[in-house]
Amino acid sequence: MQFDWHYTLGLLWNGDFWRAVATVVELSLETWLLGIVLGFFLALARQSQRRLLRDAAGLYIWFFRSLPLLVLLIFVYNLPQAYPSTSALLSNPYSAGLIALVLSEAAYIAEIHRGGLLAVAKGQLEAGKALGVGYRGVQRLIVVPQALRVALPTLANEYITIVKLTSLVSVISLSEILLVGQQLYTQNFLVMETMFAVAFYYVFIVTVFSRLLRLLENHLDVTRRKPKHIAAVELGQVATRRATQRAAGQAEPGEFALQARGLRKSYGELEVLKGVELNVRWGEVVSIIGPSGSGKTTLIRTMNGLESLDHGEITLQGQPFLRGTKEPQGALGHKVHMQGIVQVGMVFQSFNLFPHKTALENVMLAPVYHAHGGGDELRLLSLALLRKVGMLEHAGKYPHQLSGGQQQRVAIARALAMRPSVMLFDEPTSALDPELVGDVLAVIEELAREGMTMVIVTHEMNFAFRLSDRVVFMEAGEIIQNAAPREMLEQRSERMTKFLKDVQLA
Repeated sequence: MQFDWHYTLGLLWNGDFWRAVATVVELSLETWLLGIVLGFFLALARQSQRRLLRDAAGLYIWFFRSLPLLVLLIFVYNLPQAYPSTSALLSNPYSAGLIALVLSEAAYIAEIHRGGLLAVAKGQLEAGKALGVGYRGVQRLIVVPQALRVALPTLANEYITIVKLTSLVSVISLSEILLVGQQLYTQNFLVMETMFAVAFYYVFIVTVFSRLLRLLENHLDVTRRKPKHIAAVELGQVATRRATQRAAGQAEPGEFALQARGLRKSYGELEVLKGVELNVRWGEVVSIIGPSGSGKTTLIRTMNGLESLDHGEITLQGQPFLRGTKEPQGALGHKVHMQGIVQVGMVFQSFNLFPHKTALENVMLAPVYHAHGGGDELRLLSLALLRKVGMLEHAGKYPHQLSGGQQQRVAIARALAMRPSVMLFDEPTSALDPELVGDVLAVIEELAREGMTMVIVTHEMNFAFRLSDRVVFMEAGEIIQNAAPREMLEQRSERMTKFLKDVQLA
C-alpha cells in the first residue's frame, strides 16, 4: 500500500483538526496556568512551619503523582454517577478533562515551584523582613519573581508535557486532535496518513509555544537586561532634594535608642549569647569587635529579630520590641515586632540586594510597600539617597552590573530609605575586596557625622576605634569590655592586647 501524500496534505487544512488544535491550546494553557497557581500554594504549604499544612500538601502531592492520569480522567468524568449534583459541571468532557489535568499537574508543578523557592537565597527573605515587608509582600515582591525565573525552564517543559497529555482526554470523548484523527481513520482506514497529520499538529503547537516560552524566559533573565534610563529632569531635581535623616540633637523619646537586657540564645547545647546587656544612646556609634565565634553577628541579628531570643528583651525608642520565647510572658506578638522593625535599618555582610530590581527599585521597594509617600516623592527621595552614597549615576543598573562596594552602598541607601532610628551593620566590608572597603567606610563615616545612631559589627579595627563613641569587645558570647576607644586601649588586658595588636589610635 502506497502512502497517500495528497490526502495527508489535505488534512493540514482540515477544519475539524484546526478546531481541535484550538481546543488543545486552550485546555493545555488553562491547565498550565491553573496548575502553576495551585502548585505554588502547595509548594508554600510544603515549606510551612505548620505541620498540618506540610503534611496535607505532602499527601496531595504523593497521591496525585501516584495516580495514573487516565484513571483520574475516567473517575472524574464518571463521578456524577455517584454524586449527581456534580453532573452539571463534570458531564461536560472539557470541564472534566480540565479538572483532572489540573489536579494531576499541580502535584508535579508544586515540586518544580519548591525547587525554585529553595533556590532563592535565605538572605533575600531576611532582607525583606529587615525592611518590614510582611510575609505576603516578601513572596509577591521578592520570592516569586526570583523563584519563577529559576523554575521557568522546567515549567516550560511541563507545558509541553501537558500538550501531549491532552491526547488522553479523548477517552472521555473530548474532540481534541487525537480523537479527530481516530474518527477519520475509522472511516477511510488511512491510519498512517491520518496519524502523520496528528503528529504534525502536536509538533506545530509545541514548536510555537516553545518559542514563546523561550522569549518569556529571556525577558525574565535579568542578566540580559540593560541598565534602565533615568530621565535627566529627575537627576536635575535630585540636586535640590535633601535625603532627610534623623538629625543629631533632635528631641528623642527617652535616653536610649535601643536597649538589650539579659539576651540569651542557644543553638542546641551551644549557648552563643550569655546574658548580654547593651544600651545604645541616641546619635551614638557603637562598634562590636571580637574573635570569630564570639557571638557578634548573633547579637546584631537578634537586635532586629532575624534571630529569635531564648531569654531577655530588647526595647526600641523606649518601647517593647522583642522578648525571648522562653520568658514567662512569652515572645511579643508578630505585629509588635513588625511595627518596630521599620525603625531599624539593617545592612548585611553579603549585600542581599534584590537581583531582579535596579538599584533605584531596591531603594524604593520598602517605602512604596509601606506607603510612606507618593510615588514621585519616594522616587526623588530614593534618587537623593543614591546620590548621598555616590551611586546616583548607577541608579538604573541591576545588582549584577555593580561591583561589591557599589552593591553595599546601594544596600545602605535601601536601609536609609525607611528613615530608621537605628542602623545596624553586620560586617559591612568583610565581603569586599580591599580596594573597595574605603568607599563603604566613607559612607558610614558620613552617617556618623550626621548623628545617625549606629551599631556596627566589624573586623576593621582601626576604623572602629577612630569612628566609634564606644567599642564593645565580645568573647564566648559575653561582653568582656565596653568602653570609649581610648579607655579601652589604655586599660586593655593581655587578651585584648593580643587581639588589638595592630590598632593605632591617632
